[in-house]
Amino acid sequence: MNKVFVRTKNVKKFVALMEEVKQLPANIPKIVLVFGEYGLGKSETIKWWTFKNDCIYVRANQGMTSRWLLSEIAEELGEEPYWHTQETFELIENYLRQNPKIIIVDEIDYLIEKHTVETLRDLHDRTGCPIVLVGMGAADKKLTRYPHLVDRLYKTLKFEQFNSEDITEILQQITNLEFTPDAINYLATRTNQFRQLVKLINKIEKLSETNKIDEIDEYTLKGLLNERTSIKALQKVG
Repeated sequence: MNKVFVRTKNVKKFVALMEEVKQLPANIPKIVLVFGEYGLGKSETIKWWTFKNDCIYVRANQGMTSRWLLSEIAEELGEEPYWHTQETFELIENYLRQNPKIIIVDEIDYLIEKHTVETLRDLHDRTGCPIVLVGMGAADKKLTRYPHLVDRLYKTLKFEQFNSEDITEILQQITNLEFTPDAINYLATRTNQFRQLVKLINKIEKLSETNKIDEIDEYTLKGLLNERTSIKALQKVG
């Protein structure tokens, strides 16, 4: 299996949104919400983009307080956080005023539950720096309890489940096996999450290598994914 980062439809939309945010004038709110169900590649996309851009990435944790969050941000900036929350906030504010950066906070659902997310709104208001909130499928609904923050949302981006077009793109980049259109459509009915798809492809590659198969059609694929019938399916193909 080829180890490459696949630019799916979701990835392309995220990259386009980030480029748009970079160009926003100073008087436009710059808080962005990126959300979607697990397994769609949100975190992988965020980390990939973070590696390629000068920004701050923080992953929220269960029970994270404002002091904890600000300490993480300060450390990512290369600064030593203070004991008092207000001093750390001012430290970050002064730094970002002189060196503006996009701040990306993953697993935002934890901060919503603890009301810590309001700290990010304050940081945005005081520095004008874009803040990207990354959460699960219901994050947009959870945020409605914070109308002052929602009012500052520039845009939201929902990571959608993969369709046949996305799966074709993924297959072309991460495996050398050939899949017929009917096989791709069948895969789309089996999974629409990246992690599950990678596991399936890994299994298919191993079985295909054992049985000397280079092209996968729907019938062969069903046999490969069902160990009880795989021998019969492969015999029929042979």
